[in-house]
Amino acid sequence: MSINIKELSFSYGDKLVLDNINLSIQTGETVGIIGISGGGKSTLLKIVSGLYDIQSGAISLMNARTSADRLKNVAMVMQNASLFPANIRDNITCGHKMDETEILRACDAAQLNDWIATLPEGLDTFVGERGGKVSGGQAQRIAIARAIAKNAPVILLDEPTSALDSDTGAAVIAALASLTKSKTVLHVSHRLETLAGYNRILHLEGGRLYAP
Repeated sequence: MSINIKELSFSYGDKLVLDNINLSIQTGETVGIIGISGGGKSTLLKIVSGLYDIQSGAISLMNARTSADRLKNVAMVMQNASLFPANIRDNITCGHKMDETEILRACDAAQLNDWIATLPEGLDTFVGERGGKVSGGQAQRIAIARAIAKNAPVILLDEPTSALDSDTGAAVIAALASLTKSKTVLHVSHRLETLAGYNRILHLEGGRLYAP
């Protein structure tokens, strides 16, 4: 089993956001969660990933239970790509030593190579503060290349195409297909159509998780 969540609850102050969540996801399974904006979907992913600590309940991810160990086993792509004020290469490798062919393979899978080939500095191109020197679609594909290069067994997706136009979104969707192939996937969204073909789709409403 890749992910096992038991009796998970989480609050922001007095506001209960997640209420006794139970969810088991098998290795290689793709699971989508639908819910309104602000309904706790992103919070759930951040707890599963290890970015947020557990307040109540328990999570096992690839047999890892601590936040730090869970974080090692996941790759996460958010709605708005978080880029470092560095070049494309360092944004993909996160400063870790990585073979050039491995970086280029991740870029190819993320639909980046054609664009990078047009840049005078190639992979050494500076992306700006918070990715300000690249477009939203390019930033998202860099984030996907980073996730591909990490090669984690579990992929967490938080509405990765919702802020993009349809043309750019299509390229990102193709990149996501490469990222999620043969992986365990948990994908949260407020649009049902983005979860077409998933093994299971659940609803998060009022802090509780429901089968349709």
